[in-house]
Amino acid sequence: MAAQDEEPPSIEHPLLEPEFLERRLYQLKLAGTAANYHTLVCLPTGLGKTTVSLLVTARRLEEVGGKSLMLAPTKPLVQQHADFYREALQIPAEEIVVFTGDVSPDDRAAMWEEATVVMATPQVIENDLVGSRISLADVTHITFDECHRATGDYAYNYIAERYHPDAKQPLVTGMSASPGGDEEAILEVCENLGLDEVEVMTEEDADVEEFTHDTDVEWERIDLPEEVLEIRDALNEVIKERLEKLKELGVASSTQPDQSQKDLNRMRAELQELINNDQSEGFEGMSIHAEVMKLRQAVTLVETQSVEALCRYFDRQRNQARSSGASKASQRMVSDPRVREAMRKAESFDEIHPKYSKTRMLLAETLGLEGGERVIVFTESRDTAEALTEFLCESFDAKRFVGQGDREGSDGMTQNQQQEVLDEFRAGEFEVLVSTSVAEEGLDVPEVDLVLFYEPVPTAIRSIQRKGRTGRQSEGRVVVLMAEDTRDEAYFWISRRREKEMESELRDLKGMADDLADELDDSQQSLADFEAADESEAEVNDSVADPDAVGGSSSGSEGVAGQPGLQEFGPENSEASSDDDDGDDADGEVETHEPHAEGETVAVVADQREMDANIARDLSRREEYEISLETLSVGDYVLSDRAVVERKSVADFVDSLVGGDRSVFEQVGAMARHYSRPIVVVEGEGLYEQRDVHPNAIRGALSSLAVDFGASVLRTESEDDTTELLAVIAGREQSTADREVSVHGEKGTKTLSEQQEYVVASIAEIGPVTARSLLEEFGTVEGVMIATEDELQAADGVGRVTAERIREVIGSDYTG
Repeated sequence: MAAQDEEPPSIEHPLLEPEFLERRLYQLKLAGTAANYHTLVCLPTGLGKTTVSLLVTARRLEEVGGKSLMLAPTKPLVQQHADFYREALQIPAEEIVVFTGDVSPDDRAAMWEEATVVMATPQVIENDLVGSRISLADVTHITFDECHRATGDYAYNYIAERYHPDAKQPLVTGMSASPGGDEEAILEVCENLGLDEVEVMTEEDADVEEFTHDTDVEWERIDLPEEVLEIRDALNEVIKERLEKLKELGVASSTQPDQSQKDLNRMRAELQELINNDQSEGFEGMSIHAEVMKLRQAVTLVETQSVEALCRYFDRQRNQARSSGASKASQRMVSDPRVREAMRKAESFDEIHPKYSKTRMLLAETLGLEGGERVIVFTESRDTAEALTEFLCESFDAKRFVGQGDREGSDGMTQNQQQEVLDEFRAGEFEVLVSTSVAEEGLDVPEVDLVLFYEPVPTAIRSIQRKGRTGRQSEGRVVVLMAEDTRDEAYFWISRRREKEMESELRDLKGMADDLADELDDSQQSLADFEAADESEAEVNDSVADPDAVGGSSSGSEGVAGQPGLQEFGPENSEASSDDDDGDDADGEVETHEPHAEGETVAVVADQREMDANIARDLSRREEYEISLETLSVGDYVLSDRAVVERKSVADFVDSLVGGDRSVFEQVGAMARHYSRPIVVVEGEGLYEQRDVHPNAIRGALSSLAVDFGASVLRTESEDDTTELLAVIAGREQSTADREVSVHGEKGTKTLSEQQEYVVASIAEIGPVTARSLLEEFGTVEGVMIATEDELQAADGVGRVTAERIREVIGSDYTG
């Protein structure tokens, strides 16, 4: 008995709190590899992936120094990691900081310099990198938690791309319980994050098995009442009719309302092709397709969620249809008699939804008859989470846990509110947590007696994450509610199939780790062929810590592999000519130039709201460009003290002409009041094919912008084309015309010196450089104003032509 009472051995390390971490062999093995190589760590949920990252961080900080960065997709998860690290590490708590959108950019820049460990959401770090507020040079370990998200344009990819070349001694750890459904998906994650080793532990491994328990999965069939089925069938009839019209257009092969998402996506692509070929049927079909998608969402809600959730959805659709600039799809849907009748039936339905009843019964069994203490209920819909919480509170102590969005009809939760709810749940202050997907990924809520799926989820990743909330220390129970003969059933079987596929993939992945590493090495090398040689590669490899420490392995590549740097972007044709410069050249010759001179930095100020596009990110990848992110009062991009750009997609441009919240004329008018060279970039194709606006009306708007507002209206084919255009304009303005970037329109209070510079710089558009020279020469704005032409030329950079222009502006009579 005495032996059973002994505490399990703990992990000892100079930076770890004594006896804080239980010694688990599988964690030490994983940390050993991850401390020496850019590694993907695959470990079932609840078995301590965060501990593996912590061990690597502690080792790197002690042996290499620098700072550590850990990224997680949600604010609650970031805060949880921070709390764990503060408990586990012998590092002052103030040196372990949290970066989320709730911390101001200026505060983050200051905190970064003093921090040893930074926990952050990826979007914040991406913004700070694009805006040049932080540098990754001293980050010696970066962790991407829930790294299966590293696909497409997710912020993880940009951060990894910047980290490998920028950091002096980089080391990357990617962590996930479910990295992807197949080898191709796993390879994509590895390549996007620059990972070249894969370590997999499954529940079948002997080292892991003792820490896992079986999780029973049950499914409960729910019969929907006749009134609910009537609402669904009425909506499906409308869908069938709309699909019949799409069939007539040749894009739909069936009129069955339960079309797969794949088929719907194919229809949309074919309609877009019609639009691109100037066929009016494409616009009509696209509107019908949009209505089908709205109706399908209504059917999904009534089948899988609740009638109350459907009512909330209908309310939003009605409000949207009444708003200015409402789409025809919204207006047509809410005015259809069958849809209106379905709305009426939904609003008059006063029974308890059978899923509500079954949820209450299962909770009563678990918390009452079986003496359980905690339950989590997951649902896809925030509307359902809120309504279900209200319903359950009549019988149990329940609280909701939702994200921070402020969508109409839902208040969301702040980060502090989320943290408070989790703390109370951990402390046992209430027994039922009703959560949307925000609690799925890695969030350390206490072990629970029951995880209830209000509806099945069609993705293996999310299903696995949810089931990870139970069965950690003892046998747990998972129940899935399925409405009979609805999308619930389809989603359930899809989820079951994908989970089995992923389990098989992980087992296969474990067996082919060496082959996968070879594939990754080949892929990374092919990228490196396009880059300049990395002169620091030897230094990086030499910096790798002793592989024998913390259970390390000596197999595989020798040290952290050097990663390809960022591609250098420059003008492909250096013979391009500039437009006329309006400086003091008397002969008026056109000067041939490159967009920027070698070694010079070109500054671009981008509006933070433009981060939905990739322009600022793409420019920040170029060493010669320095990007600042601000909330601009006018324009989207400031390229000099006189050049500001408003970027519009062709759809946005036309929308702004026919009833947007702020028309393009108001926006350009505001730009013209602050900048002498307002520029409107209209991006994309099909400008004269948007909505039902006559081409001459669009031409009239373009001419008005040019003639009445003095704006340059430029067309670009794509986002990439816009990026190149802005790069050339900014380079020409700053390198060739020697102008500086000045955010005239910012709302912040200027210092007295800045106000003086602004006043003088606006005289004859001489710019801030000449303005400072004049103020240094004459001491005051008044002194500049009363100076003669000869006296003005005494200032550096002021020639005869400039002095004449200044005196002409100051001394000429105002004619009105």
